[in-house]
Amino acid sequence: MTSVGFHASHEQMPPGRLLEAVQRAERAGFTAAMCSDHFAPWSLRQGHSGYAWSWLGAALEATRFSIGVVTAPGQRYHPAVAAQKIATLAEMYPGRFWAALGSGEAINEHITGDRWPTKDERDARLLESIEVMRRLLAGEEVTADGLIRVDRARLWSLPAVPAPLLAAAVSPDTARAAASWADGVITVDQPREALREFIDAYRDAGGRGPIAVQVHLSWASTDDEALAIAHEQWRHGLVPAHLAWELDRPEDFDARTADATAAQVAGTLLASADPARHLDHLLRIAELGVDRIHLHHVGTEQTAFIEVFGERVVPELAAVSA
Repeated sequence: MTSVGFHASHEQMPPGRLLEAVQRAERAGFTAAMCSDHFAPWSLRQGHSGYAWSWLGAALEATRFSIGVVTAPGQRYHPAVAAQKIATLAEMYPGRFWAALGSGEAINEHITGDRWPTKDERDARLLESIEVMRRLLAGEEVTADGLIRVDRARLWSLPAVPAPLLAAAVSPDTARAAASWADGVITVDQPREALREFIDAYRDAGGRGPIAVQVHLSWASTDDEALAIAHEQWRHGLVPAHLAWELDRPEDFDARTADATAAQVAGTLLASADPARHLDHLLRIAELGVDRIHLHHVGTEQTAFIEVFGERVVPELAAVSA
C-alpha cells in the first residue's frame, strides 16, 4: 500500500490554518502528512513562515497519523538542539514522527549572520551533523571539534523507539551518498526517467527504508484557474536547484521569476481541474516503487482540494503496492 500524505506549506498559510488543514486531510482519508521548515517564504506573494517545530507538536497532538518535516541541521539549528527536538517529539508520539535532513538553503540559514558555505562544505557539515545527532539519539555524551563543535552534550529524555532520519535529496549522487546513513529518502517530483535513476542510485548503493516523493500540483475548478494559482504561488520552481540554494531573500526569487509566463510554470508541475489527470500522474510515480507520496496543492485555499482528492485520488493511489 502506498502512503498518501498531505504537505503543509508553512510559506503559504499561517500556522493556525495549516493546523485546520492537516486535521481536515486526516478526516478526508490522507494517511500521513509532512511540512516544510522555513524561516522565510519563497515569494513575497506567499507571505508566511511559521515555526515548524511549534506547529509539529500541535499537529501531532491534533491528529493520529504520522507527520514529518524536512529540516537542515548545521547552521540555523545546532545539531545537538535538532537532536533534542527530534527526540522530544518521538518520545511524545511514538512511531509517528520522522525528520528528513538536508544541507539547507540560504534563504533560511543566512539569518545567523554566518558565512553561507559552498555546497561541498555544506554536505560535509551535514554529515558531521548527522554523526553528532545519531550519537546523541543513541544516548551518548558527545564532544566534537570539526565543522560542528559540541561540548559534552547529552540528551536526557530519549524515546523508546528513535525517530527515522531520512535524507532529503534531489540528485542521484546525493541519493547514492545518503544510502550509507539514511533510514529512507525523500525527493521532489521529477521527470519519470530522472526519478527512476534517483531511486536506482539509492537502492543500488544499499539504501534501505522508504522512498518518498513530494509532488507539487495545482488543482481548481477550471484549468485556467489551476494554472493561474501555480503562476501566482509557485513560479519560484523555475529557479534551478543549484541557484535556489544560494538566493537568500524572497525578493531575489521574485526578481528571478518576474517575467515568467504561466506556460513556463506549467512545465514544472501539473496544473489541471481534472482529478483523473492528477491520479494518472501520481500512479505513474507510485509504479516506480515509491512507498510514500506527499501531495502539495500549491494554492492557499486547501479545503476543496482536500475533499476532492480525498474522495477521488487518495483511495486509488493508496491501493497501489510499492
